[in-house]
This record gives sequence, C-alpha cells and structure tokens, in this order.
Amino acid sequence: MAQLNSQLGWKTILSLAFQSLGIVYGDIGTSPLYVFASTFTNGISNKDDILGVLSLIIYTIVLIPMLKYVFIVLWANDNGNGGAFALYSLICRHVNVSLIPNQLTEDKVLSNYRIETPSNKLKQKLENSHFARILLLLVTIIGTSMVIGDGILTPSISVLSAVSGISKSLGQDAVVGITVAILVILFSIQRFGTDKVGFLFAPIILLWFLLIGGIGIYNLFKHDLGVLHAFNPRHIIDYFKRNGKQGWISLGGVFLCITGSEAMFADMGHFNVQAIQISFSFITFPAILAAYSGQAAYLRKFPGKVSNTFYESIPGSLYWPTFVVSVAAAIIASQAMVSGVFSIISQALSLGCFPRVKVVHTSTKHGGQVYIPEVNYMFMIAWIAVVCDMIVTTSLVSLIMFVIWKKNIWLVGLFFLPLSCIELLYLSSQLTKFIGVGFLPLVSAMFLTMIMGIWHYVLKERYIFELNNQFSMDYLRELANNPNINRVPGIGLVYCELVRGIPLIFTHLIANMSSIHSVVVFVSIKAIPISRVALEERFLFSRVEPREFRVFRCAVRYGYNDVLDDPIEFENQLVQKLKEFIRQGNFMLEVKGTTIGTEQVPTSPATNEIEMSSSDSNDQSLEVYVVESMEGVENEIKFIEKAMKEGVVYLLGEAEVVAEPKSSLLNKIVVNFVYSFLTKNFRGGDELMAIPHKRLLNIGITYEI
Repeated sequence: MAQLNSQLGWKTILSLAFQSLGIVYGDIGTSPLYVFASTFTNGISNKDDILGVLSLIIYTIVLIPMLKYVFIVLWANDNGNGGAFALYSLICRHVNVSLIPNQLTEDKVLSNYRIETPSNKLKQKLENSHFARILLLLVTIIGTSMVIGDGILTPSISVLSAVSGISKSLGQDAVVGITVAILVILFSIQRFGTDKVGFLFAPIILLWFLLIGGIGIYNLFKHDLGVLHAFNPRHIIDYFKRNGKQGWISLGGVFLCITGSEAMFADMGHFNVQAIQISFSFITFPAILAAYSGQAAYLRKFPGKVSNTFYESIPGSLYWPTFVVSVAAAIIASQAMVSGVFSIISQALSLGCFPRVKVVHTSTKHGGQVYIPEVNYMFMIAWIAVVCDMIVTTSLVSLIMFVIWKKNIWLVGLFFLPLSCIELLYLSSQLTKFIGVGFLPLVSAMFLTMIMGIWHYVLKERYIFELNNQFSMDYLRELANNPNINRVPGIGLVYCELVRGIPLIFTHLIANMSSIHSVVVFVSIKAIPISRVALEERFLFSRVEPREFRVFRCAVRYGYNDVLDDPIEFENQLVQKLKEFIRQGNFMLEVKGTTIGTEQVPTSPATNEIEMSSSDSNDQSLEVYVVESMEGVENEIKFIEKAMKEGVVYLLGEAEVVAEPKSSLLNKIVVNFVYSFLTKNFRGGDELMAIPHKRLLNIGITYEI
C-alpha cells in the first residue's frame, strides 16, 4: 500500500481526504444525534454517570475507530481495498485456502500479486484442514452479511433522528413521511457515482463537523469544563460499580458512537490509507469528541433533558441552521453504509459468493467506486449487527498479522485479545436488544449468509462436476481426424469454468451439431484474489493440440475491481493477444549463432517440433527452417484475422444444476429450489458480459451435483 500511496501526490491525497468526509464519516459523525439518549433510556439518576458514559465514549472511539481501524486495520488492505472479502482475498493469495480448485501457477507472476509465501505451522494447518477452509470462508461471509444487515437500518435511523428535530412543530407522522421522501431521493442519486456524490456531500459534512465541534466547545466552557475529567478511565470503573447490570445493558447505546467504523475499511477502494487517516485524525476525531464533551457538560446542568440532548443543547440562534445541516448530514450518514455495501458485494461477486448482479464502475479515476442497481433498490425498499463484523475483522487481521506479516505471536495477541474482549462485551450488550428492532438486521444478516453460502457451495460443486467430467486431449485428436465434423468460418468463443481439459459443454455441442468454428477458443473467466489485473497480463493463452485443428485455451483473469469490457473491445483484445501468443509462444532462433532459444522445441515446420541432433547442424538448413517456420506463423495469423472478419460467436452453457437423485433432502432443497430461484431472478452470464444476442448460442446442459 505504501507503493500505491507513493504514486499519489499530496494534492491528490488531500483531495481524497476531503472527498472521504462525504462518504466515510456520515454515520460516525451523526452519532451525537442520539448516543446519550440511547444510553440513558431511563433517565439520569446520578450526575457522575455522565462522566462514566463520556469516558466510555472517549475510549471506545480511541481504541476502535482510531487505534484499530485507522492505524492498524487500514494497512491490512488488498491493493488498496478493504472489507472482509478483501481480507479473505489477501489470505487466499498467501495461503492456499480457496475451496474452488482453479489455481494456476502462472497467476503468481502477475505484477499485482505481490506475494511472499509464508511458511509456518498455522499456514500448513489451514491448507490441510478442509474444515478450517470452510470456516474461514463462512466467517468472512458472516462478517460481510453483518455489514449489509446493519446497512438496512442505518439510513432510516440516522435520517429519522435528524428529522425528529421538528417533531414538536409538525408531529411524528410528518417526521416519518419526510424521512421516507428523503431516503427515496438518496437512493435515486446513487447511480451518479461516489465520485460525484462525494464532492457534493463533503462540504456539508465539513460544515457539520465545524458546527458540532463549535457547539460542543461552547457548551463545554459555558456549562461545565469539569467533564474533561472523563479522560481519566477511573470513571468507567466507578460507572459500572454504581450501575451493575444496567451499566452493562447501557453499552448498547454507547456502542452507537462508533457505528460506521467498518465503513472506513470497506470504503477503502474509494480512497486510500493516507486520505482516511488525515481526514479522521484532523477533522472527524476532534469534532465528535468536542460534540460529546459539550453535550455531557450540558447534561451535568440539565440532566432531565437527556431524551433530546443534541437539539436542546444548541444555542437558540444556531438551532435552525444546525437542524438543516443535521438533516443533510444524516442523509449522508446513509451514504457511508451504502458505498461500503456496494464495494463489499462487488468483491463477493468476483469471488463467487454472490448471485450475478450488475456492477457499474462510476469513476475512471478511482477504480473501487461502484454502483449496483439491484442492491440499491433492494435497500431502498427494505432499509446493530455491525459489531459482529468488527469481531470478524479483528480475527482476520490477526491471522494476517501472524501468517503474512510474520509478527510475533505476543504482538498479535496484544492486538487481538483486548480488542476482541471489548467487542464481545459490546456484542453481549447488543444481544439484549434482540427482542426489539435489533432482530431485523441480525435476521437479514443470517438470510444473506445463507444466500451467499448456498451460491458459493453450488458454484464449487458445479466446478468439481465439470472437473470430474472433462474429456482428455485424445478426444480432440479423434475429432481432428473425423471427416464428419464440419468447420464453420469464424471464431467460436466457448465459455467454460475449467482452466484445463476439454469441457463437457464442448462435447455436448459436437454431439448435437457436428460442426465447430474454424478457430475455437475455450474462454475461462477467472477471478484472481487481487484487486486488479493489468491489461497486458489479463489473457493467458495456451494451445490445445493438434496444432492444425486451431483450438486454443484462454484464461481471462480479472481482479475483483476489474470490469468486464464491452464485447467489441473484448473481442479485439482477445484476438490481438492471440496473435501475440502465436508470434511469441512458438520459438526463437538465433540464425547466425549457435544458441537456440526455444519455448517449444520443434521437430518439423509442420508441427513446430525440431530435433537438434548435434552441434554440427549447418547454418544453411537453419535459415531455411526459420523462413519456413515464420511463414507458417504468419499464415496462421492471417487465418485468425480472416476468421475474425467472418464473425465471432459466443457459445455459453445454459446449465441446469440439479441435485443427484441419491443426495440428501437438504441438498435437494438447496440446489433444486434455492439456487434455481436465484439463477432465475438474478442476471445471467450473457447479461453481465453484455453479449449481443444475435451472436449468442446457448447450449443446454444438465449438471447433477
């Protein structure tokens, strides 16, 4: 990540830091609207409890958003991308824990792969334990689902809390109606992209921080400067001594002061480490501490007004300006979770853990900025559990620190144990709210975990089915000698999951049509556990013998932030790379020297195989051989160009996945009903790749898993 940051000038970093205000901190920045009211739900019985709660707020913010996320977790990014799936992708790159066996040795030489293979007992245990590999993926999916589950309620709670400032004037029904209208508008503008939305929102959030920070300092000096004694953690101990179980339950309200912390990490693809560190340390952190301290000072004098502390503590002349800005800031609070969810689902989709949805990259400058229409409108219709994702992040980062960063086990324990204990304490407090509205995000997270787990399970089993039913190269040799097989002019792109072998879909095509195109390319769209694959490294070609049959294999490698190009551009790139492969992938000879450098050492011009029997082979025969070989290469390239002019046809398997008749009832329900429902109601592969329907040939095939 240091390398990435070094490529950005300070002007760009400061611009990103400013833009991050409008995307990352809306949620944590608007928490002062409701934290004290949510903590003291039964009123304040002892004024010293205000110091205890303020002390809890201060050290919760210092330990989790500041220490954990800003100064540690942000560095555990995957080429500038954050979130649970980015952590999982980073672990998969260094430790072979992927459940889908489609790894290629060539992938490790990609420029963005950046891997130092760790070697320790934990790595070996993870790779050798199937249970551990499943558990690691499941934990990642659960953590991701928790962020999304939290995102269902965050927008409505934030906006409702801000708009409630006019409840005395207009009534609660008007507040609800205005909130709904605001949320509809918010989700409607998502398609314009984070880049535009960020610059629109950043000035508002900056003004918000200046207002709440200024009001906080005003209240601090006017009412009770003594609340600064809350920086002494002794007040936390005294608070729990006085309140016992009720103090533990109140942690659910205190925790609201750091909701949105996970968004800082999940939104990294939109910005970078230095930008977020600068904006949090110099703007967000001091502003919210001043706001909470000022409210505490106000409550020390007016403890009876805790139910609406924020608005009650505003000086009269600033009430309406602050109200307007607070509503705007609450709208932006929703943006932090929405942006984070878009990034997370984009990563999950690339790693085979989410049904196919359309991912729109909204910025040419910053690759991580995405918009997902289906998810956006689902949230607009549907819109606590984020603490669970914090625990998952702590666990995954601890694993990265030990296995990849190779830190001492005691140092890892110093990070993991205190933070996990704090987060588990908050989690236990949050669970007391399950019987209330707290069940909604948790149930939503459980539902999403089930969907993502089922999708990845079937995808894995489908790949293994293809792997077990692939045909050997002998099949293609027999096909080459079969006079009943017709060759149709043009290029046929046969899409398959396999990165090796002859896929079942191809044999199914031959059995039903007895004809194939003059040039055939087996195309495998392969997700690589990195954020981006450079264009010059994207296409990995190999030749499928016999040579004269002109069948090739191409693994098209994409990172989880790469976008599938439009079909015309994709075709041109593929054919261009195919011609480069034919030129470079055969052999190189030094005609006048004695050294022969080869990638494939040929024996005849027809087959590109040569046997150099001895060093006394004369230069004249070599020159004749080179000329003939080069002529063969150029003739093959001309043949490819001619086939390109004839047209490119996409051959996709319209696979129906069904459970084996002898499989369990659970497997039949998962495959025959749930997975079938998802495939029918989400996008197909041809829609994601924007393949022209006039050039698409779907091949029906059934997989039993």
